[in-house]
Amino acid sequence: MTTTSDLGDRRPLAVPSPRSIRRYTRAAANRHGDTSIGALLSDVYSAILMAAIGLGTAIGVATTLRDSLPKVPARPHDGLLLPLSTLAALVVLALAGTALSLAARLGPVGVGAAEARWWLSLPVRRRGLLRPAAWRLPATAALVGGPVVLVLVLFAQEGMSGSAAVSTLVGGLLGAGAIVVLAGVAQTLGIDRRVTARVGDVLLGLVPVLGLAVALGARDLAIGLTPSVVVLVLLLVVAAVGGVLLDLRLERIPVRELRDSGSVATQAAGAVVSLDSRELGRALADRMTSVRRRRSIRFGWVSSPARALLTADIVLWWRSPRHVVQVVAAAAVPALVAAVSRLDTPFALATAYLVAGYVAMLATAEGPRRAEMAPIIDRLLPIGAREVRRLRLVVPGVLMGLWTLAVLGPIGWSNGDPAGWLALAVAATPVWAGAAIRSAYRPSPDWSGPLAATPMGALPTGVGSVLVRGPDVVLLGMVPVLISIGIGQVTQTLIVVQAVCALIAVAVGSRVKGFSILDMAAEDPRAAATKSGTKTGTKTGTTSTPKSGR
Repeated sequence: MTTTSDLGDRRPLAVPSPRSIRRYTRAAANRHGDTSIGALLSDVYSAILMAAIGLGTAIGVATTLRDSLPKVPARPHDGLLLPLSTLAALVVLALAGTALSLAARLGPVGVGAAEARWWLSLPVRRRGLLRPAAWRLPATAALVGGPVVLVLVLFAQEGMSGSAAVSTLVGGLLGAGAIVVLAGVAQTLGIDRRVTARVGDVLLGLVPVLGLAVALGARDLAIGLTPSVVVLVLLLVVAAVGGVLLDLRLERIPVRELRDSGSVATQAAGAVVSLDSRELGRALADRMTSVRRRRSIRFGWVSSPARALLTADIVLWWRSPRHVVQVVAAAAVPALVAAVSRLDTPFALATAYLVAGYVAMLATAEGPRRAEMAPIIDRLLPIGAREVRRLRLVVPGVLMGLWTLAVLGPIGWSNGDPAGWLALAVAATPVWAGAAIRSAYRPSPDWSGPLAATPMGALPTGVGSVLVRGPDVVLLGMVPVLISIGIGQVTQTLIVVQAVCALIAVAVGSRVKGFSILDMAAEDPRAAATKSGTKTGTKTGTTSTPKSGR
């Protein structure tokens, strides 16, 4: 680049450094913002204070729960015995798989739309521009992973000294950061992010199976949770070497990969801010789905609109290996909790049943969640809205029926009444299906209304009623199952009550609210105008409004 002065001489202009470009961009953003330095420091102070209070509260709750557990097993285990420390080690392994999967889905290196449009086209070295983005996610993972691992170890291990707690915290920080850094190195090597994400998903899915294998093959297998100095040094070396490789190879990441990772991170951040878990799931899953198929199916059995809808839900679930693994792995969680010597209590088993069941239920409702976002099939097929909801109950009902039989069947076998527990499982299955549909079709939080000030920021006033749609059906509809787990037996009264709860859950899940005027106008403007019109009485002055339908 050159410039011409008044005297006619041509002097070259120096190309700005990447660091100066980043500083200029940050300064320009600060000038356009209306936040002062005092407000920024106040927000930072509030965030640190809330994090410290949350960590202290979590540590107190973890130690209280640990002290409340029985010191000896509640009943003898026939070949199944795991100490609490082994379960904590398995949970740490599951957290490692989760961190690897999330890192691959979010990038881990990416840039936003504006940065990709301007920065990546400048004649400067890309390494200096991408360095902050490359270290943002590993730092976040380290700050989150360290306290989580510390709380988990404090729950599983008694009599931990201060030095051991510090070692555990440092180990969690280094381990979480190293996992994300290695995911970034794999991105620079040209490894497909879907492969890295699948490695994390497989590692997460193998944890319950590995726990059951350890429980069946060995008794009282204790695992030390406090990392030694050698382990800390090894984690530090892995994180440092991986960080250097990542920094040196940043320029080898293709521009398309950077833009794709940045768009996923932006979409996920927007979903978290708007409290939309369905959008967060779509952001983390859509880009990981392969659009190419090795073979095609003719779908010769699709001869009616109902079969077409059911086939779409089944194929969508089957072509998501993560959801298949999620259902299978969740079925092993209650048995794994029952195998732990100090957790074999009715409360722990009931909690494991609810949590694992809800996780499995979410994996079976991908079709309804996509239909809520883009109801293409629902609008094209000649089926009413209520019938569509009822048909979408089938796939979650069948899958969760198999899951419930696999979980409650062994409990009934151990209690000497397999027939009663299997009957209870059949009666409880529709509750999962109704909760899945209710959760999938719940409305988004209304941000246009009044907001309420909370420690997490301004939130809509009705956000609580929106987020509990789905979990409320599970908690209320599974009361007979929870009572049976608590008393250790099944009665005919509980089976009948569970069947009544199942009918109510199906009715709630298949309930359809009226569409808005804009949706009706998009289908048929004249019919919408007729339906949405009001009739004013000449004598009484009353107004009658017809019921809105699909």
